[in-house]
Amino acid sequence: MSPTPSLPRLKLIPPGWWVGAGWYAGVLLTFLVRMRLPGEYQPSVRPGVLFYRWDGLLTQMIAAALAAAGCVTLERRPLKAMALVLGAAAVATVSLSVGEIPLAQFLAADVALYFIAATRSRRTALAALLMAFGTLFGFLGVRLLAGWDVGTSAELVVALTAVVAWLLGGSAYESRRHGENLAARAAEQAVVEERLRIAREMHDMVAHSVGIIALQAGAAARVVHTRPDAAREAMSAVETAGRETLSGLRRLLGALREAEPGYEAALRPTEGLADVERLARTTTAAGVRVEVHWAGERRPLPPDIDLSAFRIIQESVTNVVRHAAADSCRVSVVYGSEELAIEVTDRGRGAGPAPEAGFGLVGIRERVALLHGEFVAASPPEGGFRVTARLPVPVPVAASAEDAA
Repeated sequence: MSPTPSLPRLKLIPPGWWVGAGWYAGVLLTFLVRMRLPGEYQPSVRPGVLFYRWDGLLTQMIAAALAAAGCVTLERRPLKAMALVLGAAAVATVSLSVGEIPLAQFLAADVALYFIAATRSRRTALAALLMAFGTLFGFLGVRLLAGWDVGTSAELVVALTAVVAWLLGGSAYESRRHGENLAARAAEQAVVEERLRIAREMHDMVAHSVGIIALQAGAAARVVHTRPDAAREAMSAVETAGRETLSGLRRLLGALREAEPGYEAALRPTEGLADVERLARTTTAAGVRVEVHWAGERRPLPPDIDLSAFRIIQESVTNVVRHAAADSCRVSVVYGSEELAIEVTDRGRGAGPAPEAGFGLVGIRERVALLHGEFVAASPPEGGFRVTARLPVPVPVAASAEDAA
């Protein structure tokens, strides 16, 4: 299925066809009002002398040809098309023996004016409106100079319909521009959100890895002379952590340079709750013991929740390593029926004077907010620091069906 919704069928019809439909509707109305319809004693409008003569019919055919030419050129050369349609309206009126261009003859011009105002610039739309006014009042001027009767009041009504068509087209033009602006802003907002997401990923990954590297390097420096094997093992861990961090940075920075639509799959990290045990082993090897407690039925989670849960734990453990001055912490992950609860506690120095000075807790709060969850980070009465996050988990469709049955 295409991600782009199909246009309504009426919008698939070219503007020229609508103008043509307006023209032939006006021609049909012109003939109908000059015929005695059922229930009438006489026609609503008395036909002119030339109306049914060969020269009158020839005039109508010439007008129809001008209108058809205007329909064909409307999308490519709108002002030329407007001039042709207005000329058709004036020519078609000649054989009607009336003092003004009737609304039926001007209907196609109104439709053309609407499409020009809806799809072209304000300047082009205004020029088309002035052309319509010029044709209407030019027709009256010629009749006045010839000493013939004119229908000024009726012509003012026709001019008003042109103004209404111009205003409606202008409204459609502004509505489309507003929609385009909203789409552009949405695209810009998506770019900003993606950059923020990448920044969170880089912070979480680098902060944890650098903290582990610092601990392992410090341990190696302390035992390098007394326990060379332990120092070598610690430096090997430093090398591994450094290589993993460098690989992740290359993946993220390389993805930023890509312009192809499929780059996001390579951008998203693959970590999840399945990597918590590895995280605990790495941190424990660096000198801060991590105890992991699982509760509830472990099951696959949506990728965004799985990744965010791992990042919350990773950042919380990193904060323990870097700021808590504690030798251990406890990670608790509870699978509930409708939520995933995460808790990381330590017995360290607590929140300190500025618990939100860095980006760690702010990033966790943003992740939880994006998933419509709950987040609390504070020092409990017994001391230390506790991070708690609750993430709502959607109920699988299969489980919902079984419950309903």
